[in-house]
Amino acid sequence: MSESGQHHPSIGLFIKVWILLFVLSFFSYLVEYYHLEGMLRWSLIILFMILKAAVIVAVFMHFMWERLSLQLSLVLPPLALLVLVAILAIEGNYTYVTRLMFFTQ
Repeated sequence: MSESGQHHPSIGLFIKVWILLFVLSFFSYLVEYYHLEGMLRWSLIILFMILKAAVIVAVFMHFMWERLSLQLSLVLPPLALLVLVAILAIEGNYTYVTRLMFFTQ
């Protein structure tokens, strides 16, 4: 009889995840400590926020032990929405710049 069911992770994995979360939080605080400004600051803050959220969901909510079909059904729709929002933001910026060029003379 083989064991093909789900198994719970060891305590070592949880300790490694806590250390990783601590390191990501440390880098997030470094962004504030060095007084980074503009897009670099916000890009780094959002990057670290997304990385911490992904690690928490993957390990503590047992997402990485789920079937691939469930993972894809939960991940692909938000990714599609992000792509569509990015496309709309690019088009909106183009429209805004075009209006500035032609209507403010």
